[in-house]
Amino acid sequence: MDFTKLRNCELFLFDMDGTLYLGDEIFDGAVELMEDFPALGKKYIYLTNNSSRAGTDYISRLKGFGFPCEEENVFTSGMATGMYLNQNYPGAKVYLVGTQAFRRELLSYGINLVEEAAEIVVVGFDTELVYEKLNKACHFLRRGAKFIAANPDWVCPMPNDEVLPDCGSICALLTASSGVKPNYIGKPNRNMIDVISKMTGIPNERICAVGDRLYTDIAVAQNAGAVSVLVMSGETTEQMVKEAERQPDYILADVKELHEVLK
Repeated sequence: MDFTKLRNCELFLFDMDGTLYLGDEIFDGAVELMEDFPALGKKYIYLTNNSSRAGTDYISRLKGFGFPCEEENVFTSGMATGMYLNQNYPGAKVYLVGTQAFRRELLSYGINLVEEAAEIVVVGFDTELVYEKLNKACHFLRRGAKFIAANPDWVCPMPNDEVLPDCGSICALLTASSGVKPNYIGKPNRNMIDVISKMTGIPNERICAVGDRLYTDIAVAQNAGAVSVLVMSGETTEQMVKEAERQPDYILADVKELHEVLK
């Protein structure tokens, strides 16, 4: 296989859950790869659709796992949602179905979070979900509130072949009860890569997205004209790859194999 296009990439965007680790289980060779990036002459950003944690939480979590990570190395769907709201609905009243960490993230962007008379309902991967939130969100949506969601992931992969219901599943419930479909901000929306390209000055075609999901990690690269690497360490099966309409640029077993290719 010709890896020239992959090796020519200047910036690598790494999904985390299912790519670098699964739950609290760190994949073999993942830390070593990230530590070697400066020597490889490459830049990297941890790019996640998981809005249950804030960017600052990810810095602490990644460092705790032994990964090198500073503020400029993390970009989340929660951060992208905060930027999107400020750009498109400045000052709007927002009701959040999300974790306290996602709440802190949106407040840090100056988002006007409310409990009544919401103009926008924002949904994230809410691991603190209670029925009252669903009830209120449905109420606002049925009365004309716009529906914005941080990410479309159906599940969050966990060790031992377990999963957690993710943002997409929560949104499906709200769509079924309100009739309103969400506008998803995170991967596969190309906005995630376009914003990073603008921030770093690196063109999309020199950016590589690495992840374990065809419909988010790989799709965002394809939608943005970036290079895609699918790792088979998370959600995607060989059957899913065979049935995919569009194939990734590269399919590797895991990030350890990616390290070998880049070296």
